Amino acid sequence: MKTILITGCSSGIGYVCAKELKKDGYNVLATARKAKDVARLKDEGLNAFQLDISNQESILSAVEWVKTQTDKIDFLFNNAGYAQPGAVEDLTMSLLRQQFDTNLFGAIFLTNQILKLMREQGSGRVIFNSSILGFVAMSYRGSYNASKFAMEGLVDTLRLELYNTNIKVALIQPGPITSDFRKNALAKFRENIDIHSSFHKEIYIKTLKRLESEEKTKFELSEFAVLKALKRAMEDKNVKARYQVTTPTVLMWYLKKLLPTKLFDRLAIKAGD
Repeated sequence: MKTILITGCSSGIGYVCAKELKKDGYNVLATARKAKDVARLKDEGLNAFQLDISNQESILSAVEWVKTQTDKIDFLFNNAGYAQPGAVEDLTMSLLRQQFDTNLFGAIFLTNQILKLMREQGSGRVIFNSSILGFVAMSYRGSYNASKFAMEGLVDTLRLELYNTNIKVALIQPGPITSDFRKNALAKFRENIDIHSSFHKEIYIKTLKRLESEEKTKFELSEFAVLKALKRAMEDKNVKARYQVTTPTVLMWYLKKLLPTKLFDRLAIKAGD
C-alpha cells in the first residue's frame, strides 16, 4: 500500500483528494490546521493530524507523526493555501509575510523534511498545488500571485536539482475550481483590507459582490478534476513538470507565450474582473 501525505484537508481539494485516494486503497495521511477539522476527519475514517503549515514547529511535529504511521512516504501533496485579495498598495508587509508563510515557506519547509525521508528510501514524488495565478498575474490578487509565482520558480529549481534521482516533483495548475477558496478569500478580504478608505474602493465593492456570489464561474470544475490531475502526477511513468486542469489554464498558458505583453495585459485585466 502506497502512502501519501496531504496538507489542507479540512475542505475543498485536499478533502476530496484525501477521501477518494483512501477509497482507492492508498494509505492517506491527512492534515488540517484546526483541531476541530482533524477530529471531523478522524470521525469520517481518515488518519489525520493537526498541522499549521505556517508554523515550523508544527511541521516538525507532523513529520515525526508521519514516521510513526508508515515505513515509506511515497507522495507528498502540498495543497494547503489561501488567497489574500487586495491591491498591492493596500497590502501590509505583515499580510504578505502571512501569505508566503502559508502558501510557500511552509510548503518548502515541509518538503525539505520529507525529502530527507525520500532520499533515505531512494524514491518519492512531491506534488505542489499551484494555480493559473502561478504564471498569469491578475489585478487585486497580487499577494496570492506572488506566492504562487515564487512557488513555481522554487519547484522548477527543485526539479533540476533532483534530476538524477528517483525523486520527482510536479506542479498542478487548477484554475477555477468549486471549493471554499472563494469564501475563505472573502473572509481575508473583509478582515484585512480597509475597503472604504482605499483609492480602490469602487473596485473593492465589485470584488465583494464577486466573492459573495455563489454562482459558478465559466469553465469552473469540481475538486474531482484536480484529483484526476493529482492521480496522473502520482501514477504517470514519466512525470510532467505541470498538470493543467481547466480550460482557462490551458488557454492562458499558450496565449501568454504567443501574445505581445500589452495585448495579454488587456486580456488578463478583463479575465480578472
